[in-house]
Formats: sequence, structure tokens, C-alpha cells
Amino acid sequence: MMTFKTDASTRQTTMYSLAMVGFVALVALGISLAVYSSRYVPNAIDRIGAAAVSLSQIFKSSGGTSLSVVPTASTTIFFGGATTTKPSTSTTAKKPAVKSPGTTTSNVYQISGATNTAALSGLPDFVVIIDAVGYLATTSAESFIASSTVPTISRPAVKFTIKNIGANVSGAWRFSASIPTQSAYIYQSQPQQPLNPGDRIEYTLGFDQANRGTDQTISVTANFDNAVAESTMSNNSASTKITILGS
Repeated sequence: MMTFKTDASTRQTTMYSLAMVGFVALVALGISLAVYSSRYVPNAIDRIGAAAVSLSQIFKSSGGTSLSVVPTASTTIFFGGATTTKPSTSTTAKKPAVKSPGTTTSNVYQISGATNTAALSGLPDFVVIIDAVGYLATTSAESFIASSTVPTISRPAVKFTIKNIGANVSGAWRFSASIPTQSAYIYQSQPQQPLNPGDRIEYTLGFDQANRGTDQTISVTANFDNAVAESTMSNNSASTKITILGS
């Protein structure tokens, strides 16, 4: 009987010990998972999310002609020189001669070429020009630095111009930009302001979560949805390549 009681006590002690070891192991595992989640999970989520795009734009007019009216310039020129007539000996004083004023001139000067009064006709025509590639020094699109290579942990960026080289006003329009992000992404702009013939807008577009490597392609297309009728569509797109460093 005594032997039975001893064996039972030993088994009970062993079970308590194993339970304690298991509890400690679970606590250690939980701490390890928490540390792993805090370090790696946010990065994984960031890779899954859509890329953030920074965009700035500057509108530049074609510099249409205009007139500036110069205020009336009046110049009075007095005619007649000094008289050679000897002074009269008469005691009656002579009245001073009334001098006739000269002519007044007023002119209108053109300051930017001849005025075009003809009505616009024909169709608009968008053209896309890639001006430079580089990266953003900060999150602002105005911090653009031109470079063919993007340093590690920097946002790639592209500067481009969209111009109306056609013969008529464009009306509202949009553009798209295909950018090399980890998840395939095409940026589509909000409606842009109408462009008169010769008007242009200069853009700077930056983005994050970029694919690493050489010859990463960036392409821009004006009027991608064909919302505006144009005289030609063959010049609506332009593309370039850039090297993005990083592991």
C-alpha cells in the first residue's frame, strides 16, 4: 500500500512539472510572436497596399497677344523765338504774346505681337513630353532632384509636360501614368483644365513602393479615355526608363 501512494505522488509531481514547463513555453512563444509581428507584419502590409502618389503641376499659358494702352502723353511745344523788334518808346506797355501749344499725341502699343481675332477652328492635339526622371528628397513633389538613378529609400519621380499643339481649345481632359510599383498600378488624374492652343501644364509625379532594378519603365498618356476629340492620337504617350536601387 505504501508503494502505491509513493508512485501516485511521483506521477502527480511529474504532471505539475510538465504543466509548468508547457506554460512557460507558451508564454515564450507568445512573446516571440509579438516581437515578430511588430517588426515584420507592418512591412508586409505596406507592400500589399496601393502606392502613394505625389503630384504637383504648373499651368503655363501660350502667352496670347494683348494690348497695353499708354496713358495720353501731352507735350506742349512753344513756337516763336525772341523778337528782333526794338522796344517801343511808347509808354504804353505791350501785352505778352500768346504762344500756341504744340500737338498732343496718344498712342497704343502692342506688347506681345499682333492680336489674333480670328475664331478658333479645327481640333486640339495633346502631346506628352518627358522632361526628366529622378527622385523626391522629401514627400513633397516640389523636392524633385533630377537623376537617372534613385537612391535606396527614396521616392522615384518623373517630370513631364502635356501641351495642346492643336488648333482649338481642348475642353476638360485627364491623363494616366503607368508607374513601376510592387503591385501593378496605373495612376489616373482628376479632370484637368481646358488648354488653349499653345497652353501647357508641367507636372512632377512621385511614388513609393517602387520595384527595384534597372530599366524600370514609366509611361504617361494624355486623354487616355478619349474624352476629347483630337486631330491625332499618335503623340499622346511618352515613356522613359529609370534605375531604382535597393534590396
